[in-house]
Amino acid sequence: MNRPSFRLRIALLSSLLAGSALVGFGIFSWWLIYQTKLKRVDDSIKTQLLRESDRPRPIEHWQSYTDSLPVTLGTNTLADQALLIKNAAGEIVYQSATWKIDLTHIVIFPPLPLPVQRQANLPPPPFPPQQPPPGQRPPPPLEQPGELDLPPNRPPGDAIGMPPPPRQVSDLVTRSTQTETWRLGTVSAPYVRIAIAVNLHSLYSEMEAIRNAFLVAIPLVLVLIAIGAWWLSGTALQPIREVTATLRQVTAKGLDQRVSINKTDSEFAELLQVFNQMMERLERSFTQASRFSADAAHELKTPLAILQGELERTLQAAQPGSTLQQRLSNLLDEVHHLGAIVRKLLLLSLADAGQMRLHTTEVDVSKLLVDLVDDIDMLAPDLDVQVQMQPALKVTGDQALLTQVLQNLISNATKYNLPSGWIRIEAGQRHQRVFITISNASKEIAASERSRIFDRFHRGDPARTQHVEGLGLGLSLSREIAYAHGGNLTLDHSPRGATAFTLTLPI
Repeated sequence: MNRPSFRLRIALLSSLLAGSALVGFGIFSWWLIYQTKLKRVDDSIKTQLLRESDRPRPIEHWQSYTDSLPVTLGTNTLADQALLIKNAAGEIVYQSATWKIDLTHIVIFPPLPLPVQRQANLPPPPFPPQQPPPGQRPPPPLEQPGELDLPPNRPPGDAIGMPPPPRQVSDLVTRSTQTETWRLGTVSAPYVRIAIAVNLHSLYSEMEAIRNAFLVAIPLVLVLIAIGAWWLSGTALQPIREVTATLRQVTAKGLDQRVSINKTDSEFAELLQVFNQMMERLERSFTQASRFSADAAHELKTPLAILQGELERTLQAAQPGSTLQQRLSNLLDEVHHLGAIVRKLLLLSLADAGQMRLHTTEVDVSKLLVDLVDDIDMLAPDLDVQVQMQPALKVTGDQALLTQVLQNLISNATKYNLPSGWIRIEAGQRHQRVFITISNASKEIAASERSRIFDRFHRGDPARTQHVEGLGLGLSLSREIAYAHGGNLTLDHSPRGATAFTLTLPI
């Protein structure tokens, strides 16, 4: 299974990390906002409970107070809050219309604190009271501290200089009915018990809006982060792509390719410098090897030509049928063989250097195949030759080199054939290309040999090649010639007991 690309993994990992951080931040922010809003509601309820429980209130006060609750509590409508008032005896004094019956059952007032009894611990008067003369009324007694007349709506403990009455505010709780959720707070004073409930519908609506905003914003931010990570990783990997593009162009003509390090980050500068140095060494070694092969093959041509001429002249002067003539004939054959090897090596060295010269003309492939099939009939009359070919197949190329390729393929099909075997030649045109498939009956080629069959000087399994002449240069040279024409030569996947090669050439 192929792993995803490094660039994709960077983008996904960045999105995963950023997504985890954003989701965590969103959950924490949502919870913090909810707690802040809930505390604001709680503070408003506590403030109202403490303010309204500091003194007795007439019954008609609670109706007007209920009408003002939406403003003081910051709710939307009267339906969003409820009020319940009980006296010290636990009797309901006032109940707003929005107070639910089922909500009444869950109201738990804190225990009522005992009223503080005021005790006047006054010091004795500094002087005894003077008795009035006879016949006069005594002056009215002076008002003592703690005995001031208080308004009827103020408790005795609220007199000037006295502390407020003891009150106990319960912890605010959340209570749910069948359809609604309320935030409830209660207070107990010696003379009144107050319960205020605020509907949390508006708060939940706001939190739902914030949640929906997060659900929309976080995926959008993740998409932007993924795009940014993809772009950043692509920018960071640009030197790698340049190296890859350069390596694709490394051929016999592309060894002079170099990657510029002027605008490269320092992390990749050393890598690209090493790569350029490697390309320089490779170019120098390849140039030396190609020059050596070409020079060696070229230098061998002259002495071989001289040797061939001398052998032919000596062979003519030798006595016919003599032992000397037979030896000279064998030597001449070896010289011809050596000359063919030198010509092939020269062509291969030119192909490696990208300097194979093509004398292009219009080549009638159909006619070439007909002539080669006639040669098969004369050289191997015991083989069954089958030809399926479209007429007038023409390409533009070097006729001598293409003839050499077809001769190599047909020669191999003849040499590596089975006794009383067969040869099939198919030629046609497909997708603006001419294809020629030459197959023959043969022993099966091992899988390990198929990948090396085009290697130079590779002869394959000795069991198949020990009785066959050759040096293993024909297929390698044939493929180089096909490459030079813009085509290809491949070993096909044929059924067992057969071998097939396909030559493709552009029209």
